Amino acid sequence: MDIRKLILDQMAERGTLKVSDIVKITGYSRKYVHRFFYALQEEGRITLVGKANTAHYLPKGKTESVRFKKGIRKVHRILKNKNLGEDLVLGQIRDQTGVLLDLKPNVRGIVEYAFSEMLNNAIEHSQSQYIDVWMARGATELKFNVTDRGVGIYNNIMEKKNLANHLEAIQDLLKGKETTAPAEHSGEGIFFTSKAADWFSIRSSEKELVFDNLHSDLFIKDIRHVEGTKVSFLVELGSDKRLLDIFREYTDEAFDFSQTEVHVRLYKEGVEYLSRSQARRIFAGLDKFKTVTLDFRNVQTVGQAFADEIFRVWKSGHPNTRITPVNTCENVDFMIKRALSVGTKTTLSS
Repeated sequence: MDIRKLILDQMAERGTLKVSDIVKITGYSRKYVHRFFYALQEEGRITLVGKANTAHYLPKGKTESVRFKKGIRKVHRILKNKNLGEDLVLGQIRDQTGVLLDLKPNVRGIVEYAFSEMLNNAIEHSQSQYIDVWMARGATELKFNVTDRGVGIYNNIMEKKNLANHLEAIQDLLKGKETTAPAEHSGEGIFFTSKAADWFSIRSSEKELVFDNLHSDLFIKDIRHVEGTKVSFLVELGSDKRLLDIFREYTDEAFDFSQTEVHVRLYKEGVEYLSRSQARRIFAGLDKFKTVTLDFRNVQTVGQAFADEIFRVWKSGHPNTRITPVNTCENVDFMIKRALSVGTKTTLSS
């Protein structure tokens, strides 16, 4: 029996299809049938909408997909922190729900950047076995939480910086972030996320650090003990903030623009390009160009995360834009080739 053809024929007839529908017709196991659904999804021929008992598949690109997605404005996942990639988690939210559907482009850019940064922080620094992510879209605002049960951000800073208490850790987290060179300090993802949000908080141990940009306020509250770290983010759907404006205010990468091409000169005295956050800032707004030329003249090395974010993650989301690295030294060239050749597998458990 041609299971693939059966799935496509049944979908064409019914409009929407569940794995259980094919299990009933064929008598095969759910695990066996799911392999064919997954293969068709990977090929881009069908799309998954919903999760668990509500999960069903639709033909890719059909208007029914948009209609079903619009009804899903909240997502909650508990993710196993093993081979986990924030780009794939975000991709599933885009593909399977309507939380990010039809947002203003500037708001969508802010949410996707902030969510990626905060989930990446939890993946790389929390040492938590599981990470809880929640995102919901209301009538006037979009919120998300990223929660782990790891070492806790303030404890982590205390240990690494040999500080006496959580207030000193918070002070260190904030220290230097009002300068024009935040990328030269740790925590640039938190810095830019706090600027882009309308409201943003970091809860850990017995302290909550709150950035209330609607009222131009910053304060610290005592809270009941929190194991690990919980970050909460809110942006109003009508916000006029633009990531590009925020990035340009605090960084000074050199850009030469033309109608179809942008030339980015990376070299700055004393700056190393190591993090995904730096890569995301540099490439913000560059999707409208057909060619992006990255000039690595005098750049001695780049980090694996920086190279992977540009040459794998960003490129996979923008296949029509050509990225051309020039003036690369041996070290930079090695990291770029590694990013191009190494695929990252992500395991999602919920």
